[in-house]
Formats: sequence, structure tokens, C-alpha cells
Amino acid sequence: MARSRMDDILSAQLKAANAFNKQLLAQVETLSATVKSMEVTIDSLQEALLRKDETLSKSENKIRGISKLISNKSEKQSRHNQEVTSGEVKPKADLKARKNNGAKRDMHYELEEVVKDVYPDDMDFDIRAAVEIGIRESVRYQMIPMKFQKIVYRLHTYRQDERVFSCKASQAPLQNSSFDGSFIAGMAQLRYIYSMPVERIVKYFNANGFHISKATANGLLSKTADMFENLYKALGRAVLEDDYISCDETYYKVMAKAENPDTPNISKEYIWAMAAMNLKLAYYFYENGSREKGVIHKKLEKYKGTVQSDGYAPYKSLGGGIIRLSCFQHCKRKFLDIQGDPAADKITGLINQLYKEEHKHRIGEDGWTRDDNLKWRRKYSKGIMKDLKVALKRIISTPEYPPKSQMQAAANYMLGDWEGLENIFTCGLYKLDTNTIERLNRYVSLSRRNSLFFWQP
Repeated sequence: MARSRMDDILSAQLKAANAFNKQLLAQVETLSATVKSMEVTIDSLQEALLRKDETLSKSENKIRGISKLISNKSEKQSRHNQEVTSGEVKPKADLKARKNNGAKRDMHYELEEVVKDVYPDDMDFDIRAAVEIGIRESVRYQMIPMKFQKIVYRLHTYRQDERVFSCKASQAPLQNSSFDGSFIAGMAQLRYIYSMPVERIVKYFNANGFHISKATANGLLSKTADMFENLYKALGRAVLEDDYISCDETYYKVMAKAENPDTPNISKEYIWAMAAMNLKLAYYFYENGSREKGVIHKKLEKYKGTVQSDGYAPYKSLGGGIIRLSCFQHCKRKFLDIQGDPAADKITGLINQLYKEEHKHRIGEDGWTRDDNLKWRRKYSKGIMKDLKVALKRIISTPEYPPKSQMQAAANYMLGDWEGLENIFTCGLYKLDTNTIERLNRYVSLSRRNSLFFWQP
């Protein structure tokens, strides 16, 4: 009897325990579902944060770009302003305030000099009897606006003893044209060196007394380009004969014919440039506006020498017979955008130190040779480059800068071009940067700023 009662009690307790276990299992399942839901939420939040960081980074880049355009100050100007503000360097005296006290003036000895004698206004004396006690010189610079001349050649023809003696006028560069070489050269200089649009050149000529239509001006420039086609091809071959060239590319807006004249076909297309660093020649080429690697690879497929460029991928995958050099200025600019960060300032300081040491000597001055420069480079660059690499790797490894941060991008860019940077110090002639080709591309960028587009028939 007692045993039966005990069994009933244990059975009741077992049922209660099973029920409790079921409740616990239900709660565990509920908690598990909640955890999974929370994991999904966390994943979505992390993804949203990453997208937000990427968007924020793009916005910051745009803001920095706008700030640069507004301030339009170089690093040198900014540093000078900081020194002036801190009191380290006194600003230069205002030239107007100095007047003529100790001011040095350029005497412009290259100009044609016209001497005019000026006598006193009051001539109530006998100049023959008066004694001249001195002559003072006062200089004025005069500008004569662009001058056009119409030269008429009167070609005289004679006959004697059944023979005719005739003559010819000076030959014009273009057939059936009345424009001589100086006229066409002057127009080309304004268009391509001073980046003036044809419409502005026409207005400038008209304002100075020579009336010419835009169509005529365009025709002269187009025919001149055709005339120099063979010289242009020879120039391209000559540049590739130099064993040290610098390359770059820049864009231009090009308008081509469209089916609907109300919707012009304007596209962003690219012009490539190469500079022969030893021969001092420049060559531009255009392949239907393409910036694909095949353009530069085809142009340099037979080239054996040294190519210096920025970090654009097609340059980094050139053929094996090419030694590639990078550019310290392109690396430095990325850290200049992060001014104020100690790590970024350290990198720019070390790069500046390279330039400071480099500028202590120049090949050709005081008997300084290419070999001397190479020895000097090997001496000063070793320690600075080592410090640079250590500083860059520290940026990469520290958790302070997220993987997609601007600092990480700048450090990775420079490390990715490290071999090209080290190659600079293997020769005494190589430049530390691509500033030469960048300056040449300024002609294109100035034209781009002054014109809406190029026209491609």
C-alpha cells in the first residue's frame, strides 16, 4: 500500500519534471530564435555601417576636393602661411610700400631700345650759350598691340632676246593661301601653348585690326596639322629612342556627330602624353579616346628602357624589358589630404627630406656628374626609405585606421608602388617625380578649362 502510494508520488513528480522540461525546451527554442533574429539584425547593422562608412568616405573626399578648389593653395603656400602665423618667418615687405628705396628692377636688356631726348619746356634761353650740367635717364616700357601687315609683292617680269625673266613671291606654307608662316605659327601658339579657343583667337585678331572668320581660322589650324603629319610621326619615333621617358594621360570632353542634333553626343575621352627626358621632346597621341591598357602597351611593346609614371595599373603591367619608376609626389598628395594626423605628417616630412637632400646638388653645377649624383643618392636615401617603409607598415598594421580609411588607402598606394620608388635611386639621372609630364599636360587641362569640348567629325 505504502509502496503503491510512493509510486504514484514519483510518477506525479516525473510528469511535473517532464512538463517543466518541455517548458524549458520551448523557452530555449524561443531564445534560439531570438538569438538568430538578433544575429541577422547585427549582420544587417554591420552591413549598413560599412555602407555608411563608404558613403561618408566618398562625401569627405568630395568635401576635400571642394575645399582645395576654394583655397587653391599649394603645400608651399600653406606652410609659408603657417610659419607667418606662428611668427617664425616675417612676411615680405609690400613692394608698393617700399617704393624705390633699395628696390631692384629688371632692366629688360632683351628689348629694342629707343632713346628720346627731352628738353626743358621753358626754352627762354639760348641753348647754344647755356652749359649742360647733366643728363638723367627715366625709363618707360611701352606695349605695342599685335601688329598685322599686308605685304604686296610686285612681281616684275622682263623679256630680252626672246627670253622671259620672272620671279616668285615668298612661298606660303599652304597651297593657294595668302597666310605666311608667321601668321599660322602665331595662331597655333595662341591655340596650343596659351590654350585659347579658336573663337577667342578670332575675337583677339578682330580687336587688333585683322578680321578673320572662325571657319578660316579652323581651316588654317586643320591644314597645318595635316602638313605636320609626317613630322609628328617622326617625333613619336624619336621619343621612343630615348632610354628614359615619362608617361601620363589626361581627359578631354569630345563631341561627335549624333543622330539627333538636339542631343549632342559629348563623352569624356583621354589623350596620352610621353616625354623624352633626355632629348627634351614631348609627344601626344589619341586612340579614339580610350584609356585601356592596350593603348599604352601597344605603343611601348618594343620599347626597352625606363618608364616613369603614376600608379595607374596599365603602367605597372608593362613588358619585362622596361624598368618602371614611380612618383613621390603622387604618393605624397594622398597624405597631404590628411594633414594634421601625426602619421600622415611623418610620411610627408620624410618625403620632403628626400627632396631636401636631392636639391643639395645638381648635375652640371660645380662639376657635379651623374655618377656623383648616384653615389649621393645611395648615401642619403637608404635611411630615409627605411624609415618610410617602417612608418607605412605601422599604419597598415594598427587598428587605429579601418581597412577602408583614407590613411590605409594612402599607405597601400605607396607600398604598392614601392619597387618603382626604390628604382629611382638606381641612377643619377632619374627624377623623384613625374612633374615634367604633369607640367606638359597643363596645356591640355588649360585648354579643357577654356573650351567646352573638342569636335570630332
